[in-house]
Amino acid sequence: MESMPVQRVCGILVLLGLCLVSFTPCCDGGNILVFPLDWSHWINMKILLVELHTRGHNITVIRPSNSWYIDEKSPLYTSISFPMKETETPIDDYIKKNIMVQREGASLITILKLIQNLFAVLFEIHTMWVDMIGNILDDKNVVQSLLDAKYDLVLTDPATVAGLVLAKHLKLPSVLNVRWIPAGDGHYVIAPSPLSYVPSLGSGLTDKMTFIQRVKNFFYHGVIEYQQRFLLGPRYESLCDKYIEGGCSVTSLLQDADIWLFRSDFVFDFPRPTMPNVVYMGGFQCKKAQPLPADLEDFVQSAGEHRVIIMSLGSMVDALPEDLADAFARVFAKMPQKVIWKHKGKTPSTLGNNTLMVDWMPQKDLLGHPQTKAFVAHGGTNGVQEAIYHGVPVLGIPLFFDQYDNLLRLQERGAGKILELAYANEQSFEQMLKEVLYQDSYRQNIQRLSRLHRDLPLAPMDQAVFWVEYVIRHKGAPHLRTEAYKMPWYSYHSLDVLLVLMTAVTVLLLSALAVLRFLCCRCRRKSKTKQH
Repeated sequence: MESMPVQRVCGILVLLGLCLVSFTPCCDGGNILVFPLDWSHWINMKILLVELHTRGHNITVIRPSNSWYIDEKSPLYTSISFPMKETETPIDDYIKKNIMVQREGASLITILKLIQNLFAVLFEIHTMWVDMIGNILDDKNVVQSLLDAKYDLVLTDPATVAGLVLAKHLKLPSVLNVRWIPAGDGHYVIAPSPLSYVPSLGSGLTDKMTFIQRVKNFFYHGVIEYQQRFLLGPRYESLCDKYIEGGCSVTSLLQDADIWLFRSDFVFDFPRPTMPNVVYMGGFQCKKAQPLPADLEDFVQSAGEHRVIIMSLGSMVDALPEDLADAFARVFAKMPQKVIWKHKGKTPSTLGNNTLMVDWMPQKDLLGHPQTKAFVAHGGTNGVQEAIYHGVPVLGIPLFFDQYDNLLRLQERGAGKILELAYANEQSFEQMLKEVLYQDSYRQNIQRLSRLHRDLPLAPMDQAVFWVEYVIRHKGAPHLRTEAYKMPWYSYHSLDVLLVLMTAVTVLLLSALAVLRFLCCRCRRKSKTKQH
């Protein structure tokens, strides 16, 4: 049999290629309006925007003119800047006060102080965003220009729902890049969340609770409900009444979102009920480690068999209180390992020759370096998930917000330890650091989590981009939202059905009793008649 001509083979291959392309979902470059938050939230959003830009999407970012992290000019996006007033309580002051209160020790007074401080700073932050979005919607020229741009969707972080108010006003589909909503975990407004095994934010509980712990969980959930319904909710409802036909609320805005890109997964988080429009992309920012700068690589390699400890307290904390920094530096100086410490404050007087202090470090690349043995961290979502991805055990020092809850998930799985500020000193730090360094179970457990996290049919970033493009292609995803949100609470819990059934059963029983009573009375009359 003669061989097939080369031209014919090429033609068949081209035809097959065209067929494959025709069956692959595609999306022409979409027009995406982004309403992000500042600080570490922007770091997460920017990572997603980089990928969307790479895939040909046109991106516009609405930003405060005095933003800390969101650049006005960028090759990734076009920005629209609006003025935003500063908070009366700067975030730095809140963090310092929060650290000071925690160091006073665990007590009811401490807990109440922390809650009070949190409420105060959250109210100020949300008031700023409400004022900013109000100014945008009051400007008819700006609103018309946003309408004329014909955006396909709004991508926003719902830790403030200002972006969802804008999406609702512009009648655009919305995609959420989310971990937290204005009060608590995003799941609470869209999925069943039984308090018997779903821990509330701030409770410091796992999914296995005793009776007393369940009581505590109810208390913390009550704090979250108060925060959303009475503290923050009215601020956004005033916006809804003014700019949204028919009004809205924080809860209804969140429930109307088409897709929730959730920055978590069930390797990291505790199992719980969820919904079909929730897409888990935990660790989407994680990538294989890149080579270190030459000077940093030399320092890391100089550690030899003892390897390296890295320490970072995130993007919002420059330094610990001086006495605590001195205590930690003294412990590091005793260790045979080399230490790389991200620290912008005063250099500790007890700093050892084995410790390199830096203003910035390539955290992902250091975590992925084979010489890295332990990670001392504050417990931010990004750092914890990067530690899981690279399989590095963690000694966590939670400072504020969700950090204790994040670290608790590692500790519960035997992949890390938590050192609370109330108990932080030279002795406790040294003891816990040595446990994480020298007990093999911590490394084994976090490497098991790493294998589970990486064993996915589709990378988290690819999944996130797919669903953004899905919303663009189909102009939303309302078929993935349940109608249960529109039901009254008594219908949702079938209390009306239960009431009708109980009424029917009660009527039947009373009717039966009435018949029996009538028959008994009739029998008595007959017996009396026979006797006479």
